[in-house]
Amino acid sequence: MPLVMKPFRVEERRVRSEDGTDLAYRVVGTGPCVLLVNGLGGSWRAWSHQIAYLSDRYRFISWDYRGLHRSGPPADPRALRVADHVEDALRVLDAEGVERTAVLGWSLGVQVGLEVFRRIPSQVASLVLINGCAGRPWHSGLSLRAAERAVPALLRLLRRAPVVAELLVQRVANWPETITWARRVGLVSSTVDEGLWHELAGSLADIDMDVYAHMLDLMGDHDASDVLAEIDVPTLVIAGDRDIFTPRPVAERMVRAIPGAELMTVPGGTHFVLAELPELVNLRIEKFFRERGYAPAPAAVA
Repeated sequence: MPLVMKPFRVEERRVRSEDGTDLAYRVVGTGPCVLLVNGLGGSWRAWSHQIAYLSDRYRFISWDYRGLHRSGPPADPRALRVADHVEDALRVLDAEGVERTAVLGWSLGVQVGLEVFRRIPSQVASLVLINGCAGRPWHSGLSLRAAERAVPALLRLLRRAPVVAELLVQRVANWPETITWARRVGLVSSTVDEGLWHELAGSLADIDMDVYAHMLDLMGDHDASDVLAEIDVPTLVIAGDRDIFTPRPVAERMVRAIPGAELMTVPGGTHFVLAELPELVNLRIEKFFRERGYAPAPAAVA
């Protein structure tokens, strides 16, 4: 039975970053601010279930990384580092007049979220870190031992033949059996929201593969592990116990390093827990916000 979400209205807005890059971002809901930090290649739609459940009490803001989806590329093709994405996040928050926000990061967005905290610790109310690691994911994230060598080699191949890579991604994203095979090999669970999965796969097929591979390469060398011990705000780490990209021990190490951090392990969850067991994830985030002092606005009366 397909999951049903409450409808919500999203406003797309635009702003220029400090270096002139044209950024697209979305705003939805009302109440205390929650900054959504996407996985690389993913769009704000990955958070659809969380937005639908909480946007009557919280105001969500999410932006497209520079060069991806509806954000323009930077004038300097090298300006795709984590630090550049953080500058973009701060520009979006400033444009919306946000003085305090919770930060929710998913996958590689965990690294960006941690760096947002490093830059503006007094403006971050709390952190929710989902299916990610503090840094150098090819070394500490993927559970496959060969990943440290294989992933950089794959990225080099993608950058040598981006057109071929784009055609391959489009073919895979549009193939109806892709989700069946993703389930068989353990990339997603049987409970994944198929409609949302196909929507996310379709958006991935439209991105510039050269930009994407460059960003992955740069994020693969980034490490925010040193900031973990400095985190002094409520932090919730969420992990799937079947996540082959960022296995549970990675989440457990982050929790041990962050003072007072809490861990939620999703039974049967993979790297896509946001779309697999959203009711469970939503309730845990709601409880975390309520118990750790990030009070929502009163719920709207139907």
